[in-house]
Amino acid sequence: MTRYTSVRGLSRGLQVLQALNSMDSGRATSQQISDLTGLHRTTARRLLETLMEEGFVRRSASDDSFRLTLKVRALSEGFTDDERIATIAPPIMGRLLQRVAWPSDLTTPDGDAMIIRETTHRFSSLSFHRSMVGRRLPLLLTAAGRVYFAMCPDGEREDILDLLRSGAGGEEQKALASDDAFIRGLVRRVRADGFGSNHGDWSAQSKIGAVAVAIVLEQRVLASLNVVFLSRAVTLAEAKRRFVPELQIAAREMIEGLEAEASGGGAGKASTAREGRS
Repeated sequence: MTRYTSVRGLSRGLQVLQALNSMDSGRATSQQISDLTGLHRTTARRLLETLMEEGFVRRSASDDSFRLTLKVRALSEGFTDDERIATIAPPIMGRLLQRVAWPSDLTTPDGDAMIIRETTHRFSSLSFHRSMVGRRLPLLLTAAGRVYFAMCPDGEREDILDLLRSGAGGEEQKALASDDAFIRGLVRRVRADGFGSNHGDWSAQSKIGAVAVAIVLEQRVLASLNVVFLSRAVTLAEAKRRFVPELQIAAREMIEGLEAEASGGGAGKASTAREGRS
């Protein structure tokens, strides 16, 4: 709970923007905005005039209607695909944790590494780490990094290799990035399997194993989702059998959530689709 009271004027201004955005014609009079929001017509008009002064709304001289300007688009420019998927992921990852018990991470690319955006480590009784958000995972040594690297476009993969060969990701990755046979084999294996894996391959975390799948929307690789476990407790074959199908289900749910959001349906459509499958 916040200690501060809400700013009523800001809330009302956002109501007006949302109302204008919802109009099929893209325009509305102050009376229509009043009817749609429940605000008094004078209040609606005053808010519209304020939004005009700030450049987010313009008024038609012919019929006194209002419409949004391109400046509104700037409000969403900072909301990246990384933020979109990180917003949608938590409840899906929570259900995944209930099914597999071991913790999972949602990661997105960040230069020479994958960065953890969301995690269930703090909720898993089997977790051996707690503060994970913001941690960086090496691309060529972890399941999350390997599946992203193998599934991303060829041009992006070459850019990543150039970066790693320069030593940006450390000496261990520099050596792997310079090994053409290793890179070809890695890409071929991950694409054939449909998932990435590591089982004690990362020297800094030699006791750790993981499997991961890519989150792909409209042929764009947005992120990776993994399940992390102790390599002495779970074999790679067992992880493939137990965890990969569950990861694929979670990945599909995230894609459905993103698609529903893009179509204006929000999380409800994705939830309905899941219920229909169950």
